Amino acid sequence: MSELKEDDTVMSSVHSTVFKESENLDGKCLQIQGYDFNRGVDYHQLLKSMLTTGFQASNLADAIEVVNQMLDWRLVDEPVVEDCDDEKEKDLDYRKSVTCKVFLGFTSNLISSGVRDIVRFLCQHHMVHVIVTTTGGIEEDLIKCLAPTYKGDFSLPGAHLRSKGLNRIGLTDGSLGDMLYFHSVRNNPGLIVDVVQDIRAMNGEAVHATPRKTGMIILGGGLPKHHICNANMMRNGADYAVFINTAQEFDGSDSGARPDEAVSWGKIRSSAKTVKVHCDATIAFPLLVAETFASRTKPLFIDEGSLSKFI
Repeated sequence: MSELKEDDTVMSSVHSTVFKESENLDGKCLQIQGYDFNRGVDYHQLLKSMLTTGFQASNLADAIEVVNQMLDWRLVDEPVVEDCDDEKEKDLDYRKSVTCKVFLGFTSNLISSGVRDIVRFLCQHHMVHVIVTTTGGIEEDLIKCLAPTYKGDFSLPGAHLRSKGLNRIGLTDGSLGDMLYFHSVRNNPGLIVDVVQDIRAMNGEAVHATPRKTGMIILGGGLPKHHICNANMMRNGADYAVFINTAQEFDGSDSGARPDEAVSWGKIRSSAKTVKVHCDATIAFPLLVAETFASRTKPLFIDEGSLSKFI
């Protein structure tokens, strides 16, 4: 009997050590639940179900929510500043018309992909206010206006492509810099690019956005991400931020830095709505646009054209 009691005591001790009564999370957290295809195929509900799916699906759903908040915001939602001496800012109709200034950044390789057509759609409908990309993004847009780009194979031999006069495109930047070089050799000093004036204009977009809120949607990392974040630092940070990339923060690169890193610099406000989606932007961005920008406008069927035509 004593041995049984001792065993019971040991088991009771182990039980209390291993098991802990769970807190009731009903009403505090969302329950994990995926889409039920017994309902048929409803893409809107499928995307909506991502919020309760978990992993990067939930991050994408959070990003959709943040972008919709970005697009819903109006100045009329904010109280009139007590010492406001601008009569226009007190006008109700004016306050209803003032929207969040949206900064869109993307790496040039996305223009090489079909994401270019989604960016064009946003430009056609004037849904974003500031666009930041690198040279390759402009160059590839011009190329696509002249001739189509074809899907090949990533492992095609370089010598074979060269013999056919075909160019492979991927994570390298554009050749406009080379063109400027050749032009300067023939026409010394050639075209001079004022980088400081460019930075001044970019920073001014953020500084003079007041009293508007600003939102950032950044696909990929590198220069576009830094340029937009740095500009918003000049106004004490953006109010909304969505990052979509596959970069990690462990190597110290700005590309992989999470939104909280930008908060520490004042590039994003501490009160901002933020999310990072660890996903290929060619997958995540079309889905995000479908549930945000595209759901707010009627289809517009027009001829193919350059992005610059709509900016």
